[in-house]
Amino acid sequence: MLRVEKGVTKMEVKKINEFVVGDYIEGFFLIKSVNIKTTNNNKKYLDITLSDKTGEINAKMWDCTEEDESKYKDNCMIKIRGNVTEWQGNNQFKIDRIRLANDEDDINIEEYVQAAPEDPKFMYGEILKYIDKIKNPDINKITSHVFKENKDKLLYYPAAKSNHHAIRSGLLYHIKRMLMTAEKLSEVYLNINKDFLFAGVILHDVAKIYEMDSNELGIVSDYTNEGQLLGHIIQGIKIIDKEGEKLGIDREVSMLLQHMILSHHNEPEFGSPKRPMIPEAELLHYIDMIDARMYDMEKALEGIEPKQFSDRVWVLNNRRLYKPAVNEE
Repeated sequence: MLRVEKGVTKMEVKKINEFVVGDYIEGFFLIKSVNIKTTNNNKKYLDITLSDKTGEINAKMWDCTEEDESKYKDNCMIKIRGNVTEWQGNNQFKIDRIRLANDEDDINIEEYVQAAPEDPKFMYGEILKYIDKIKNPDINKITSHVFKENKDKLLYYPAAKSNHHAIRSGLLYHIKRMLMTAEKLSEVYLNINKDFLFAGVILHDVAKIYEMDSNELGIVSDYTNEGQLLGHIIQGIKIIDKEGEKLGIDREVSMLLQHMILSHHNEPEFGSPKRPMIPEAELLHYIDMIDARMYDMEKALEGIEPKQFSDRVWVLNNRRLYKPAVNEE
């Protein structure tokens, strides 16, 4: 934003969640992803997702050169100058000037990466406590084994390439909050087998660490070949079947855990060839949906003033969200 002090025009430094249409911004940001696209006039431009700790924004660099195409890559730090504009109800950034960050800038890239609000080692420990609550020896054994075998990646992996929990350690954060919800709901629905429900929550997305290729900053560069060909649901079933055989897990237990993973998206068009056929699988699906939706809404309302609306949120059916001004007593 342009600011005048004693006759000198300056640009105000802002975080992405503070951007307002009309602001003129200069600062350092992380390129989360970049694609080369072509306008209707057959001119190339860079379509960039800019990121900092507070969020991300789509940016456009028009009339890019061949040098620009080769210079600016995913996961690199840049310094930019430009305007915050609006496109189809959402903020967008028009880049006027851009350069790569250098050693003299003294930038710590981790300060520009979105991350879960809780320490990953703490979240990992909390999830282990839920595993300890699983009384059935077979369910406990396979859940503990798969979870502990993948500890290194779980500490930093996001839960998605984009959309819900697409942040460093987002997968652990997603699992932990789902477990908290599952525990409360199991106090209401007493017919639920908590062992299966807790195990299903912990294992339902564990194969995402094989579906996506993420660096230790929690930024996904792309899906793996197996991830694209099979997807995390089928990959997850393969893990349970293989490890279950290795550990000598009861076939009924293995089959039901595989069913919970197979059906947790509920709809065939979302990757689940079977809908839930046991109460624990049905509850798992809705707990997953609740946490994903609440996360998306929370992110959309960050930085929004009371009595104002958010930008349109594509993953929420292109809705705009309202932030009430009523406080809890």
